[in-house]
Amino acid sequence: MRRILTIAHLTFIEAMRRRIVPAAVLCSALFLLAYGVALHFINAQIPASVQRPFQLQFFTLAGLYVANFLTIAAAVLLPIDTLSGEIDSGVMQTLASKPIRRAEIVLGKWLTYWLMIAVYLAISAGGVVLVAFVTTGFAQPHMGRALPLMLLGATVMLTFSVAGSARLKTVTNGIVVFAFYGLAFISGWIELIGSFTRNEAARYVGTAMSLVSPSDSLWRRAAYELQPPLTRGLQLTPFGAANVPSNAMIWWAAGLAALALVVALRIFARRPL
Repeated sequence: MRRILTIAHLTFIEAMRRRIVPAAVLCSALFLLAYGVALHFINAQIPASVQRPFQLQFFTLAGLYVANFLTIAAAVLLPIDTLSGEIDSGVMQTLASKPIRRAEIVLGKWLTYWLMIAVYLAISAGGVVLVAFVTTGFAQPHMGRALPLMLLGATVMLTFSVAGSARLKTVTNGIVVFAFYGLAFISGWIELIGSFTRNEAARYVGTAMSLVSPSDSLWRRAAYELQPPLTRGLQLTPFGAANVPSNAMIWWAAGLAALALVVALRIFARRPL
């Protein structure tokens, strides 16, 4: 365990040296600034009526949607060359010459990047909720239910990126992992359209596709948890889910992330350095 933590520490130092952490914080700050300014002017145009809470809920969900997307993008890009890139540069040969198992290298790097995206999500999503409350007075409930789901979606994509980095070159890995996220995004829309049009075949196709890449399903479940019962039932926002992803999908996503990590360990253990 101590060697895993050592690798994690070295990975974090390398991320700081490459200015990955400051860049991520800066991007998050710029997003929150733009969101706050936009929400300030939008709030001034919303009249006091019974619909006002639902409208504020919509704009808060829109901000959380962007925060979720930025976190997933960070989860894909942070480890995109963490293994293959260091093999090509010769850094990995130096690490492998030490009394450290290859599995410990992978786990140490994965742990560092997982903690980084968890903090990034907390800053981005927490910032959205705080900005919405300060600007409009709207307090988003049930964040404790939604954040773990959003983090699990990012964890799946992070682990896919680490697994791809164990075998693929940087650019190839980026294309493949973003294709997985694109698959997740499209599957959600196919399932939603199939539900609204009562096309069972389309709905089943969307569900099957989401099993391959469940990150969008986890966001839709998180958005469902964030909304009050009336908004859920009437589908008053585009962030609703006609078919709410079940607890089985959550467990499936967790198992898929674990499987991807095992694949990363096995591939890296057999790859010549």
